[in-house]
Amino acid sequence: MTSLLSRLQRAGAAFRVADVKASRASPLVAKLYFPGSRNLPRDLTELTRLGFERNPIVHRAVRMVAEASASLVWRAYESADEVPDHPALALLAQPNGVEAGPSFIEALTTNLLLFGNAYVEGVMMEGVMRELWSLRPDRMTIVPGATGWPAAYDYQVGGEALRYSMPREGQSPILHLKFFSPLDDHYGFAPLRAAQRAVEAHQAASDWNSALLENAARPSGALVYSGPEGVSLSDVQFERLKSELDETFSGPANAGRPLLLEGGLDWKALSLTPKDMDFVEAKASAAREIALAFGVPPLLLGLPGDNTHANYQEANRAFWRQTVIPLVARIQKHFALWLAPSFGPFRFDYDIDRLDALADERAQEWARVNSADFLTQNEKREAVGYGPLAR
Repeated sequence: MTSLLSRLQRAGAAFRVADVKASRASPLVAKLYFPGSRNLPRDLTELTRLGFERNPIVHRAVRMVAEASASLVWRAYESADEVPDHPALALLAQPNGVEAGPSFIEALTTNLLLFGNAYVEGVMMEGVMRELWSLRPDRMTIVPGATGWPAAYDYQVGGEALRYSMPREGQSPILHLKFFSPLDDHYGFAPLRAAQRAVEAHQAASDWNSALLENAARPSGALVYSGPEGVSLSDVQFERLKSELDETFSGPANAGRPLLLEGGLDWKALSLTPKDMDFVEAKASAAREIALAFGVPPLLLGLPGDNTHANYQEANRAFWRQTVIPLVARIQKHFALWLAPSFGPFRFDYDIDRLDALADERAQEWARVNSADFLTQNEKREAVGYGPLAR
């Protein structure tokens, strides 16, 4: 007969085994990536240089989303009660000694749009989260663990690397924000990558127009040699003629200069024009595709063509409703979950009443709620996002 103690021990062991929950597929992920590290695709860095640093459409679209996201006022709630002096709000208002809250959120949003990933380092002092720092995604490397999911993050600057180990419980030092990627287990998918072909096409059209301007804004032509039959230019004559054309008649400084021809040479201008090549429309179409990838209505960027919004105000409302607010809500939920071990359970929300773009919608909502006679005053306040009146 087995003792009661041994039976209890077996039952406890069985309970512990049953209590452990893990994905059955995670060992396959671990087998694929462990023990090596997972690097961010390097072409994203080059694409960022091409797009954000050299393309005005990408630059403006990203800045519009980032600045709008940083302008929203955050609120903190515990259960249904708003806590205006919540420590997490104070932390995000001044995340570190050199950066204000809006600049911090703008940096995170910009990294998300360009790289699909954003990283926040949390600095703990005496068991309390004191500072937040935004880290560059191109310097971060994910180290998968035995389960296939991140066990550590390596931040590399120059030849040095700093490892952030991820604990199983408690406050983790790194918050990883990312967009969903269907083909990557660790890194997010960047909207800039979806716009890559459009960015390249827009840049090629800009380079073509720039080259055309440098050649006096005229399409190319051809020098035709019509000398005696059977006689052609020698290699020396050809190189000399080519050199003289480059030095004397090419470039904006030589625009309008007459071309003096001799020795049977005749200039034949090509009939191909920019309109025939349709570069203008191709460039505008690429710009609209870039705006679409970042969720910015083309009308707000001053782009011509197929605008689906009747006016600027309608486009601005769509921009806030479909792009900015969902992005901020995503960031807020991740921050609340990440900071919960330090500040306890709470949630973030945004102050929609301070958005001028949605003021008309908000006024209509208030009117509908106010006219609902079947609701009490506190129920009406709850419906529009306010707490109950004190009794």
